[in-house]
Amino acid sequence: MRTLTVALLAIIALSFGMPRPAGADDTLRVVAAFPGGIEVLENVAKLAGLYAAEHLDVDKEYAGSASACAQLVSTGKADICAASMEPTILGYDKGIRMQTFFSRVNRYTYEIVTLADSPIRTMSDFKGKLIGTSSPGDTTEVVATNMLAGAGLKKGDYSFAPVGAGAQAMAALATHRVEALSTVVSDVIPQAAAAGVQIRQFRSPILESVRNSGFAASPAAIATKGDLIGRYARAIAKAAVIIRENPDVAARYALLALHNSGPVTPEALRRQADVLRSMKDFYAAADPMNPRIGSIRPSSVALYCQFFYSAGLTSALVPASAIITNQFIATANNFDHKAWIAEVKRMR
Repeated sequence: MRTLTVALLAIIALSFGMPRPAGADDTLRVVAAFPGGIEVLENVAKLAGLYAAEHLDVDKEYAGSASACAQLVSTGKADICAASMEPTILGYDKGIRMQTFFSRVNRYTYEIVTLADSPIRTMSDFKGKLIGTSSPGDTTEVVATNMLAGAGLKKGDYSFAPVGAGAQAMAALATHRVEALSTVVSDVIPQAAAAGVQIRQFRSPILESVRNSGFAASPAAIATKGDLIGRYARAIAKAAVIIRENPDVAARYALLALHNSGPVTPEALRRQADVLRSMKDFYAAADPMNPRIGSIRPSSVALYCQFFYSAGLTSALVPASAIITNQFIATANNFDHKAWIAEVKRMR
């Protein structure tokens, strides 16, 4: 039976130099936007010893935004960008070149939320309402505009107000400074749980199938570090199964990472596990027996690229093949799913 102690000892053993092929450089430089939220996948992969099992050293840094991540990876200053794919699409005509090689979600990450007792019950009810977004003109605003257009509402029928993200955005909703939020699922659900706020969620029927958040690398990194990237993807796929099949253990790993291995209270563990359970169909391993965990449908990305082009946000239609690749999915799923699920369920 694997335990937290065994997993942590495995990581310590790695740091003191596990055997590697002579001359091999097994370090991957990963950059993410900011701590928290969907980063639970990477935290579980690290603290469950999955990077160690793949003989990987993973250096993690934060850039402050998905756009900054894209810039760092596209220019070769990092190997992997853990973020959404929008900056790649929007920056394509400016020379940004990255391909998302593993999706960390099972569906579209953006939605509009209201308080559960809000009188807003249908899309048409947003007429005349004030909607909070992360910042003026960003993707949360563009997505909300698209969703509301599908309900027959046009610009001017509603308005936007920048309220930031995370706890700041949730406070704006809870105190009725805005009547709704256009936001990211992995951000709003934990924040609502932490604040004890009940929410109602509205999803885009057109973009629902777009798996728009994952791990991306530049064509140069894919060419030179393909073996490492494949092993990294397998560690993430296994971590996704832990989140799905044993949220209590995944919650412990997630909180240990956030608290720098400091004390974690039973109440905090319970809340985190409840959040993971509520999002079990959101993360990559919604179907843990799927032999293609992490894969991305080219047709859905082509639809997404068309969405940005039609909105006038790109000067030309960006080809989906330039944004994603599924070439590492076979390696990512090269493990016995049934046996791994059984092992995960035994973890304590």
